[in-house]
Amino acid sequence: MPALRAAGHRPHPIRQFVLKTRSRCNLACSYCYVYEMADQSWRGQPPTMTAATAARAAERIAEHAATHRPARIDLVLHGGEPLLTAPAGLAAPVDAVRAAVARAAPRTRVTATVQTNGTLLTRGRLAALRAAGIRVGVSLDGGLPAHNTRRVDRAGRPGFGAAARGLRLLARHPDSYAGVLCVIDLRQDPVETYESLLAFAPPSLGLLLPLANWSCPPPGHGPGRPAPYADWLVAVFERWWHDGVRRTRIRIFEEIIALLLGLPAATETLGLAPATTAVIETDGSIEQADSLKSAYEGAAATGMTLDTHSFDQLLDHPGLAARQLGRDALAPGCRACELVEVCGGGHYPHRYRARQGFRQPSVYCADLTALIRHVAAAVQRAAAVPPAAAS
Repeated sequence: MPALRAAGHRPHPIRQFVLKTRSRCNLACSYCYVYEMADQSWRGQPPTMTAATAARAAERIAEHAATHRPARIDLVLHGGEPLLTAPAGLAAPVDAVRAAVARAAPRTRVTATVQTNGTLLTRGRLAALRAAGIRVGVSLDGGLPAHNTRRVDRAGRPGFGAAARGLRLLARHPDSYAGVLCVIDLRQDPVETYESLLAFAPPSLGLLLPLANWSCPPPGHGPGRPAPYADWLVAVFERWWHDGVRRTRIRIFEEIIALLLGLPAATETLGLAPATTAVIETDGSIEQADSLKSAYEGAAATGMTLDTHSFDQLLDHPGLAARQLGRDALAPGCRACELVEVCGGGHYPHRYRARQGFRQPSVYCADLTALIRHVAAAVQRAAAVPPAAAS
């Protein structure tokens, strides 16, 4: 790290803080990266973040804000399932952070969202979240029961009915509605999945590639199917792009378009922007983005805690520093690729290969290439001025 800093690389402050207010969940989704993949550290975590830990997190976040004076920081209440908390206690961690930041860095705005499976979203919980200005994002695999067969509780009972009720309630309060996250399932028809989700009126959709890597390849990849996820996403893109009315935002498409136009990305999954997310576990340990837990046991760990380390010290952790290097952290083939400014090497966890680390192309390289080229062609056609119009 000293050599890296001496070479001129400067750290980028943390902008997003994920508070793991609960380490347990009421569902047992078969593809969950927290419970079903390589890292099983959740088993040693306290089920609930205590008020004392939340207060210490608020102090550390405010300390970081006072040092770097960002215009805005984002809080995400996460889990597990954060709505296992009673309505009266849902906003407490956010209130603590806002109060601490207001004292230490009064010009820094604090936004907050909660990411939930939606099954516990009730009028009481939504009222508590709305009163605290906490927006709600919901994870769902499609708008029909058949799309959600992997989202069940530990007894195998489906969670879709309760989640659909929660989403219908949330749709009546668009000011509180952050959007829907959906992990792509190749077994499901892409256009049907997209259009069924529109029934819940999401302001945005996050269509997520399954967390996979070279040592644990994604479902559906194999001989004869070079880019099945691109095929799935292209089908949705065509429906979305040619719709007469923009019925929702789709983040992956909007991010690709922005990057093609030379605009900055707002996500770590595409582009070369530095990682600026820190995760605080229920026991007060500080970790990197927990999507890394899909790679191997301990991939997200830093050995740091709220009691022993500041977030400025996290900036000097080699794992986070590597994710702030942009092009310099990529494999040689990625650095030379003409799409690197858009692709950015893909999502960091998707690059992992056992015993070789993360300096690989994304396991979704072929999919990203095909998707980006398809979107680029659509944007180019839309930007072309017909000869008659030019005259």
